[in-house]
Amino acid sequence: NSDVSMGSDVLENVEVDFGILFDVDGVLARGSTPLEPAKKAIDKLKDADGKLKVPVAFVTNACNRSADKARQISSWFEIDVSPDHVIHAPTPAKLLREFHNKHTLVIGQEHRLEIAKDLGFTDLCTIEDIKEAYPLLDMVDHQNRATVANTDYTENPSFPKIDVILLIGEPCRWETSLQLLIDLLLTEGKPTHAPTDLHNVPQIPVIACNMDLVFMAEACMPRYGHGAFLLCLEALYKKLTGKDLAYTSLVGKPCEITYRFAEHTISKIAKQMGITRPIRRLYFFGDNPHVDIVGANLYDRYIKRKDDNANSVDLPVSRIIPKSEELHEQTVENCHSLLVGTGVYKHKPGEELNVNANSDVYHGHRDIAHEPELSKPHRYVHDVNEGIDYIFRKECFL
Repeated sequence: NSDVSMGSDVLENVEVDFGILFDVDGVLARGSTPLEPAKKAIDKLKDADGKLKVPVAFVTNACNRSADKARQISSWFEIDVSPDHVIHAPTPAKLLREFHNKHTLVIGQEHRLEIAKDLGFTDLCTIEDIKEAYPLLDMVDHQNRATVANTDYTENPSFPKIDVILLIGEPCRWETSLQLLIDLLLTEGKPTHAPTDLHNVPQIPVIACNMDLVFMAEACMPRYGHGAFLLCLEALYKKLTGKDLAYTSLVGKPCEITYRFAEHTISKIAKQMGITRPIRRLYFFGDNPHVDIVGANLYDRYIKRKDDNANSVDLPVSRIIPKSEELHEQTVENCHSLLVGTGVYKHKPGEELNVNANSDVYHGHRDIAHEPELSKPHRYVHDVNEGIDYIFRKECFL
């Protein structure tokens, strides 16, 4: 049951009005191994029965099945975690209901169709389907080129038009996906005839999840992330058309929609726990100043401007938060960012906090302005356990 409460019986006499959001890798774990400070931190959030005393949720830019990550977190910390309490990069696309019934091409790797269906998309296809329907398109695949040369292929011009492109993660074969995505963008989703004017083709909607240029894995240097694939797609599109690729929606950290969805999730969990007070404060733990912390600070700014119609203030179309009856009321007044030193950011003892090193080199997405000051957290803590102690002191919470 995805609505199983996290500590539904423990807060009858305790009314917290704050929630805690955790990034996962670098904050709670490295790879598949939980960090010892995280175990201590989560234990402090438990009551005598092992139930959580504070509403918490988990926000990651990874692209996995929420049920898998929920089981993993549950086993790490011996707590009940529902899939609804895990927010992956694509999760807020659940709010984009106007696209859910349209014929959607999903780009990603393992479980991409299952993930898209879980988001609410109902009419799906993959790049392999496009390649099969239009075998003359993929000439970057030399094996396919040989097949076509032997006339051993069949076209399917009746294949339905692509209405929406959903980019949930980088594909396995970048070159094939880049070629076919450009073909679809230049033909309004039906690549049977060349456009008469490359510069004036109406663009079909594009939804992109997770704009991270790189991520930290086991290698000694960061590896390319989905943002690198998007950069290639944008560069090719502009080179051919002279125009910027337009995103209908950007989803995932650091975009405001992810933090708004996280607030909604915290509010839902609080109600399941029996909390009746509105959630007024969010604390967000992250290890990447330029993603986690920038996003939390962007949302804090968004909150403070909401009375001035935040959706119209400095937000490009791709970052507008859609109005949705599914969302709990926005009640949070502050989103506090806490940076830990157990992941991407490495703090040297004795040195002043410096999250803006090489700030002249911007790795963020084109639709998110370069504002180095946003990468400065409300507070730096060595690890998440120290951060929980800080929150408890600030909230006078035991």
